[in-house]
Amino acid sequence: MEDNTLISQRHERVETGLLRRINERRLFETLQRHGPASRADLTRLTGLTAPTVSKAVESLLARGLAEEIEPIAHALGRPGKLVRPATESAVVLGVVIDVSSCSVTATGLDGRVSEPLTQRFATPGTYAALLDATEHSCRNLVDQTNRQIQGIGISVPGLINDRLGEIVFSPNLHLLDKRNPAVDLAERIGCKCLLMQETDALCLGERLHGAARGLDDFSLLDVEAGLGLGVMSAGRLLAGHSGMAGELGHITVAPDGPRCGCGNRGCLETLATDAALVRLLSQAAERPLSVAEAEQLLAERAADFQHEIRTVTEHLAIAIAAVINIFNPTALFVHGRLLVGNPERFERVLDRVKQRTLTASLADCAIHATRSSKRQGAVAGIIHQLTSACAPTLG
Repeated sequence: MEDNTLISQRHERVETGLLRRINERRLFETLQRHGPASRADLTRLTGLTAPTVSKAVESLLARGLAEEIEPIAHALGRPGKLVRPATESAVVLGVVIDVSSCSVTATGLDGRVSEPLTQRFATPGTYAALLDATEHSCRNLVDQTNRQIQGIGISVPGLINDRLGEIVFSPNLHLLDKRNPAVDLAERIGCKCLLMQETDALCLGERLHGAARGLDDFSLLDVEAGLGLGVMSAGRLLAGHSGMAGELGHITVAPDGPRCGCGNRGCLETLATDAALVRLLSQAAERPLSVAEAEQLLAERAADFQHEIRTVTEHLAIAIAAVINIFNPTALFVHGRLLVGNPERFERVLDRVKQRTLTASLADCAIHATRSSKRQGAVAGIIHQLTSACAPTLG
């Protein structure tokens, strides 16, 4: 009887502790959505009792996830302080490792990025040099903000195997193969670091600050250097068995097509991306072009390159149609620069999508260009991790 009583008491403590953390997560997510709020506002917005809100707020303040500020406009009497995600007292860093350039940005837990708190550098030729440059930028920004660091989110291209804890293969940046910059940077800096595939990070960035706010079911297609797919289903990222779901770009659509970084020929990412259009434009111009140079060329002489534009447009429409037909999302966000970033060219892509997609599936899905950036994605990744550490998602 006594043993059963002890077990019951332990279960009760566990359940009470879990409920407390769930309430903290609910409160923190409410602050992310609504911004600064009084305790009375939080009670109304969450439906929790005033004592529960008060305890959850105190815990978030103690853990450095929230902070108090004075009300902007004074009302009659003595208005209470407002609570918000820690913006001035804490800092998170977002690291974007990309094919040709990298960036490190610092921000509070509100997740808003800015140029003054961003440092950029060309992607080094070796992994050791990449770590050195990243660590240097991280330390500079932490010193510049002089705030308590809560964590670092690292966005990378390539296949991340969650079971093995490494980037197993990065077709467009092989120096990352078999590496884990989050583990290595954590050892150097001594704080929590999170490794994220760049399209998953973009999904979280779009949900935190873009057009996907409030959406639990949507997809995101990144068509810059490679072609990556992120899927948010019931509020959770689709991961697959090892965290490598979403590699739509390495489906072969032209067996005799261009050689892909993965070693195969004719992968979708060699035909439907900004990089594919830059390659075709470089061939037509008979000189190698950067993305910026290709963009300028299209701005000045788009009429001379209609064949190249149509070719990539057709394949991008195929990629978009595949996502819609397979996943049936409520919304699809497309991240790109040359076709997606230009409203006229993006409209041409959408016209071709209508010819390639099942009518019923397309009727369920709104297609938009993304509003967020990879920097916001990296930041959103670590903020999402800190939020998830409060408690598991219910449902």
